[in-house]
Order: sequence, then C-alpha cells, then structure tokens
Amino acid sequence: MQQGFLYQSAPARVRFGAGALRHVEAEIAAMGGSRALILSTPFQQADADRLATRLGPMAAGVFAEARMHTPLDVTARALQLYANSGADCILALGGGSTIGLGKAIAWRNDAAQLVVATTYAGSEVTDILGETENGVKTTRRDPRIRPEAVIYDPELTLGLPVAMSVASGLNAMAHAVEGLYATDANPVTSLMAVEGIAALQRALPAIVRDPADLAARGDALYGSWLCGTVLGSVAMALHHKLCHSLGGALDLPHAETHAILLPHTVAFNAQAAQGALRAAATLFGGNLGGGIYDLAQSLGAPMALKDLGVAEGDLAQVADLAVKNPYANPAEVTRDAVLALLLAAWAGTRPV
Repeated sequence: MQQGFLYQSAPARVRFGAGALRHVEAEIAAMGGSRALILSTPFQQADADRLATRLGPMAAGVFAEARMHTPLDVTARALQLYANSGADCILALGGGSTIGLGKAIAWRNDAAQLVVATTYAGSEVTDILGETENGVKTTRRDPRIRPEAVIYDPELTLGLPVAMSVASGLNAMAHAVEGLYATDANPVTSLMAVEGIAALQRALPAIVRDPADLAARGDALYGSWLCGTVLGSVAMALHHKLCHSLGGALDLPHAETHAILLPHTVAFNAQAAQGALRAAATLFGGNLGGGIYDLAQSLGAPMALKDLGVAEGDLAQVADLAVKNPYANPAEVTRDAVLALLLAAWAGTRPV
C-alpha cells in the first residue's frame, strides 16, 4: 500500500526545444515585462550583448559581473543598475552563477525573472538562493525566489565546453539523488528524479563523444530540468550542506565540487536510504555510489578535492561548518564521519 505523502507542484512556465530562444520577447511579455536587465558572467558577456541588441528597446541594459556563490557586493551593484536602468524584469542568460544573481535581485525587489539556461545547473526551477559574505554561504528558500519562466534551447548549449557539461550534469544528478531520500520526498518527485538521472546517464557520455550531438544536448537539458524541479520541490541533505560549506569557505567551483562529492555522499547514505535509492541504483548495476564514480571517471570529470586546490588541512574547518546547523540526512551526521567522507573525496578514492 502506498504510504501517505504531501505533494505540492511548483508553478513554472517552461519553453523547451531547439530554437526556443526565438520566443524570448514573447516570454518577457508573458510575465508582464517590457524592459529586461540582462545578466551574465564576464565569460558570456558577448552573448548577453548580442541578446540585448536583438531585444532593442526591450533590453534595459547588461550586467555581466555574475560570480560563483552570489557574493553580496556583486548583488548590490546589480541592484543599483536595475534601479537606474528603468528595468521592470530580469533576464538571466547562463548557468548557476547568473541565475543566482537574478534570484538575489528578485528576492530584494520582487522583479519577475526569465532564465535562458545554457548549462545543466537546474537552479532555474528552484526557490533556493545561496549567497556568500565573508567566506560563509547562507541558503534560504522562498517562493518569491523561483523564476517565473525558463527557456531551454539545446542549441545554446552546443558551445558549452565538454568539461563544464560533464560537471554541470553531475551537479544536476546530485539534486535528484538527494531528492530521493529527502524527508519530504514523494512518489511524483521520486519518479522525476530517477528519470532525470537516467537522462543524464545517457546524455553525458554522448556529449563527450560528440559535443555537437543536439539530441544528447537536449536529453541533458531535459534531465537537468527534472533534477532541478526535484530540488525545488523537496528538502536538501548532507551533500548540499557539504557543497555549500566548501564553496563558501574555500570559493570552490560549484559544479566541480558537486561532481567530486556526489559518489561519496551517496555511499555515505547508501545503507540508511537503501529503499529510497533502489531504483536509481539499478541504473548503475546496483551500486549507486560506485557507479556514479565510475561514470564520472569515464567522462573525465574532476575526481578529487585536492585537484581543486583544497589543502588537506582545510577539511577540518569544513567539517565543523557542515555539522553546524546540519540538514536532515538519512545517515547520522557526526563530525568524524563527515571528516572521513571529506578525506576520501579529497584523495579521490573510489567509495566502498
């Protein structure tokens, strides 16, 4: 018999498909906007400028200073430009860093947000905002944080470097894995989680073989949307707490940190969450932690925290942060256990 559960669907408007960017003006209008401030990272400024030129009077300007972990000083500068430009909505072009900045602005002024997703971050469909100040990353959830609309156009991801595609895809997979054993997991989000993991498991090897494989790019975006929707619907656990602690304290690249930690956090929870993880584990021959590690290794993903410049001596501080106000987690979270997990991830050994 099915156990009782609570499911609340998250409001979201999603336009998906090759060439979907051609509807960007219509999507701005659909959410009640007329002048969008376009956000990007410095790396994607040229793309943002081209989009602004295309939008003409519907573009209020471009702010191309988005950074990882959403530093508060960057948000302050973006808010000032938003106020001065006469913008009435936000268009975030990019991945997690840019989307995070858009959320930070909207959290403060309630601006409507349209995301044009160009990575597999998944944060575009969540109500989660993580911001950093003085080396500490603080996370909050609120319905106002969730973007109103998202455009997924696989053609925009064809230029996403293979290494970033892999790390971003594994990051998305982490959202789904944690959703399976969340305290408020339900049958609907669990189905989405397994489907999202399966789509990324298919897509990422195909992208490594041929980065121009449009079908694989579409499959990866589809998977990331599902995984992000799961993350936006249920609670996070130890994996995300560790990634936030590492990212905030050591300013590590977000997607790569998720990719490295995922096999180890899965193995940490494998026994305690055996039932919840069974369907996902089946996709990897029954061993989810080891299977994700092998997949990541075959894709050329980063495998060890030490390769990101983390010193072994940094891990004690991160373990302290991780057990301070811990997220609910299937397996008991102790400082010694977390430190052992971090040491394994630091060395890059295959989880047992």
